[in-house]
Amino acid sequence: MFPMSKLNESRSYGQGAQGEPDAPKASKVSFFTRLRYNFDNSLSKPGAFVGYVFIAIIFLAIIMSGIQRGVAAVVALNEPLDPATYFFSFWEAFTKILGIGSTAAWGTQLINTLYWAIGIAISGAVIGFISAQIIRAVAKLQEGKSAVIESGHTLILGWSNRVFPILSELAIANENVRKPRVVIFAPTARAVMDSEIRSRVANLGKLKVITRTGDVTNPEDLKRANVSSAKSIIILDADESGDANIVSTVLAVKSVNSNTATRIIAELDDENTAEAISTATNGQVIAVRSQNVIARVTAQASRQPGLAAVTLDLLDFAGDEIYITAVRELVGKTYGDALLAFNEASVIGLVDSKGVAQINPPATTKIPAGTKVIAIALDDDKIIYSGIRKDLVAKKIAKKASGKSKPEHLLFIGWSSMGRAVVSELAQFLPTGSTVHIVAESRHVAAEELKGLKFGKNIKVTHASVSGDIDDLIKAASAKKYNEVVILGYREAISEAEADSQTMLTMLQMNQLFEAKGNGVEPTRLVAEILDSRKAELARVAAVDDMVVSDNLAALLIAQVSENPALAPVFDDLFDADGASLSVNSIETYAPVGKSIEFAELVAIGKAHGESVIGYRTLAGSKQQASSGVKLNPAKTTKFKPAKGDGLIVVGDLRK
Repeated sequence: MFPMSKLNESRSYGQGAQGEPDAPKASKVSFFTRLRYNFDNSLSKPGAFVGYVFIAIIFLAIIMSGIQRGVAAVVALNEPLDPATYFFSFWEAFTKILGIGSTAAWGTQLINTLYWAIGIAISGAVIGFISAQIIRAVAKLQEGKSAVIESGHTLILGWSNRVFPILSELAIANENVRKPRVVIFAPTARAVMDSEIRSRVANLGKLKVITRTGDVTNPEDLKRANVSSAKSIIILDADESGDANIVSTVLAVKSVNSNTATRIIAELDDENTAEAISTATNGQVIAVRSQNVIARVTAQASRQPGLAAVTLDLLDFAGDEIYITAVRELVGKTYGDALLAFNEASVIGLVDSKGVAQINPPATTKIPAGTKVIAIALDDDKIIYSGIRKDLVAKKIAKKASGKSKPEHLLFIGWSSMGRAVVSELAQFLPTGSTVHIVAESRHVAAEELKGLKFGKNIKVTHASVSGDIDDLIKAASAKKYNEVVILGYREAISEAEADSQTMLTMLQMNQLFEAKGNGVEPTRLVAEILDSRKAELARVAAVDDMVVSDNLAALLIAQVSENPALAPVFDDLFDADGASLSVNSIETYAPVGKSIEFAELVAIGKAHGESVIGYRTLAGSKQQASSGVKLNPAKTTKFKPAKGDGLIVVGDLRK
């Protein structure tokens, strides 16, 4: 039983039992506390401080007028001072230090001292307020939240390692532009962007880089980037979220861009997404599938020595570039004639009057009026018609009959989504019976990811999950005689810096195994993927045969299309699995070694093979540095003595 006294006590049942819950009793707030609270809140409003200062001046003026009248009424305070006293001398020195020195009566000096104190207080408050506003304005500028007023600028949306080589290339491409500007708009702190650009881009020349912080998928934020006044817009794939963020950024750009002529270059991975977004924007958005290009170059570099260096040489703005130009003298001639019609330019294709590009068409293709040539030259003014070389009657050198192609065996060390793309590319060219063995560390790649990998009937795929111990590497490398060893970075599992460090360590270990005796590991070609271009020079110390620098390759392609969108279909064709492609073939297929030959004759021989010859690569020069051995677009009159191991750089069908 409960006591009756307890039962009779009132109870609070809360909301739902007996109506509204009991409201907590408000504590009493003093008048001065409430006044201070309202004063603090009002200061956050613009102009409030100025208003309070004005009120304070009026209030103090009223008080001081009263004090002044009161002092004037006191006779003793208005009598002349006795200069003979020590206190007079002290007071005179004191007031002079304060800047209010006077020999007036004590009353007047008292009033002047009060005015001085009030003036100092108000001046200090105003100066403090102005200083705070200046600091706030500077801080806002440092945050990168202000609007961009530039026009004719290149706008880069997003932040990744590709920004730095893109800036370097744009600096070279805009050397002849009066005031080149690049605006980078990304969800990264402005101070971080500025600091990284200063430390990672050595020479920007005349190029001015402006950074702003904001959300690239937010139309309101993008308005600050002056999108409509940009000459081109580059949208970078800045994270691992796939194409979703790129699509959102494209939509945001379209919503604030009033200039339909602005070219938009978007870095995408998925082929279907790239095609859909290009169609939906009537071709205003040019999709660059950089990952596909990296995979293709990596795959072909494993089969063609020097291809990676050739590709980089072709894509950068330093030296020879690709141009599209009309040449009236070629109207009515054939593509075969065009190949030998320029002494200082190498022709690789045609663009018809509708803008459709055709890379390495048949030599018999007629060139009608309105058709332009695609040529590699030092500058567009170097594409000068020098006449048809009728003196060159090339004899096609038969390729050595090798019978049925022998199966090839490849070892992949390291794995990522890029590995799938690389092997898929290789699968189209490897002979039946070829094998691919994948070795990946279990801490970075789960064994389940490697199971069930299939790349067609021609290739047998095996895999091994290892701990990363050197014995695991020896076991894998000594299992059979490999044609190539390809080292890939664990790009999705760890940071780029860690992935590159591990790649370089593996390169050193493999070279050590190649040199050691009795371990069963036979020396072979070594191809490595480096993610960060800053590590390229360091990686060369590890003596790799070919190196694909991912961010550099992608950046060069993006920069080229940004400056000249007409090249987009040209690069699509060059780096597509179908049709003509860039390749480095053995020089012995075209000319005997040890005998000097004119480059024009090599072009004619290449024409007989159905290929467009654009240069050559010497093995001796490549041993010093990969790019040193590449001679892109030499003059047709250049004499060249082929040596064993040299290659001819051509644009043609890889399947021939």
